[in-house]
Amino acid sequence: MSAHVTIGLDELILLKSEARGFSFLPRQPVSSLLAGRHASRLRGRGLAFEELRHYNQGDDVRTIDWKATARLRSPQVRVYSEERERPVLLVVDQRRPMFFGSRRAMKSVAAAEIAALGAWRAFGSGDRVGGIVFNEAELVDLRPQRGQPQVLRLLHETARLNQALAGKAPPSGDLTLNHALDAARRRANHDHLVVLVSDFDGADDETGRLATQISAHNDMLAIAVYDPLGASLRGLPGMLADTGGGSITVPTAAGFPAAFQRAFARRLDEWTDTFRALKVPVLPISTATPPGDQLRELFGQHHGTR
Repeated sequence: MSAHVTIGLDELILLKSEARGFSFLPRQPVSSLLAGRHASRLRGRGLAFEELRHYNQGDDVRTIDWKATARLRSPQVRVYSEERERPVLLVVDQRRPMFFGSRRAMKSVAAAEIAALGAWRAFGSGDRVGGIVFNEAELVDLRPQRGQPQVLRLLHETARLNQALAGKAPPSGDLTLNHALDAARRRANHDHLVVLVSDFDGADDETGRLATQISAHNDMLAIAVYDPLGASLRGLPGMLADTGGGSITVPTAAGFPAAFQRAFARRLDEWTDTFRALKVPVLPISTATPPGDQLRELFGQHHGTR
């Protein structure tokens, strides 16, 4: 099966109808990836202080404002209302290592689809939407804003960088995953939901440090995009691997597949453990099936469930 090489703006817009049956909010079903041992720090929408009022029987004693009670000499409680929106920042990787796919779609296409689903879902929830879309040569920084025009702008930039990967002159430069995370750190000062969509190519200790800084004042999700071939690669005579600065011959020895799979598993486990220590959920998304179906399954929802 050939992979979907690139994706256009029209296709990302059409995903609006698929942005249902999952939520990035913390109240997940028991079967959800974000429940139980994968529980996250996601706080959902914040609470905004509304007023002080006199304590009534049955009020939660934890809402008593003791300073106001002492000042007014009668029990006072703080009343909060749920904030109506929250900023969502989607960090979307469109670098050359993402331009690989063996089934259904390239990793870069799957990442663009996930970004579109997340943007439409946030828009439908009344949240502000922004993004950091990047490749080796360019980083687009969109401040979270309300409204469909902002979603369309994010999708336009995502499609533009996605299609650049298949151009006659693929993007080249020095921008890395860490540059994107640093931009996200500066953009998301507090109380954002930061959703990183990447294959984590080039991740290092600095990546963990930046993720620590982001998650200290924001909620964060890490979506790891992978291709099934990555876990079952077989060396064939003449096969070359791109190293970013050249190419090497892939060994064909019998031990290569097992060694490659062990290295692949170690890398995934390392970053899963790193993010779990920060209480940042890691959601693995395969290129082989539509991301919407996988998000609904990972979040404990079934297809068609609202």
